[in-house]
Amino acid sequence: MQLEAITWQRMAERLAAHLGDGAPDPGQGVWQRVGIDGAPAAGTAVLAGHLAGELRLRGRAVLVVPAEGFLRPASLRFEFGREDVDTYLAGWYDTAALWREVFGPTDPGGTGRVLPDLWDPVTDRATRSPYAELPPGAVVIVHGPLLLGHWFPFDLSIHIRLSPAALARRTEESARWTLPAFARYEADTDPASTADAVVRADDPRHPAWTGLRPR
Repeated sequence: MQLEAITWQRMAERLAAHLGDGAPDPGQGVWQRVGIDGAPAAGTAVLAGHLAGELRLRGRAVLVVPAEGFLRPASLRFEFGREDVDTYLAGWYDTAALWREVFGPTDPGGTGRVLPDLWDPVTDRATRSPYAELPPGAVVIVHGPLLLGHWFPFDLSIHIRLSPAALARRTEESARWTLPAFARYEADTDPASTADAVVRADDPRHPAWTGLRPR
């Protein structure tokens, strides 16, 4: 994999330029969906924030949707224990709700009425956030872990990769039990091959990426 050193801001500028000015092509959807995939230790919110800022400078409306806002209730996440790898991979995130509340409304012919989050993992209660009414040409940025194994219809996808050593080093002690889950995700889903761009961020101060691959 050939990598180019780049800053997060410059990366955001190039991604925003790739997404264009917001005028949808004939036969395509009115809204664009971007996925930024990576383990919690990869800090997907950083790139999501830079990209959202760059798009807004270009006059685009943007909604950032953290996958963490679509966690399932604790009673379901911890049904088989608090450190069950199988459940983390398949049962922690409410993918059905993401399809229903984020991707369905932004499909061609959708309403553009998107729920930015559903569940607060701290209080373990529904967030009761209001729906966002997205104008034509808006961009939805979904970021968080395990996004590329569910066939979400991203118009652009970025995978932020950490080496196993960096992932272990940067993962909080209380979450180290998830490391086998990310090893399985890499082996089974191969997000580096699925994504339109791969970022190597072992040192978050000095990221490098593949650039955007031709589809």
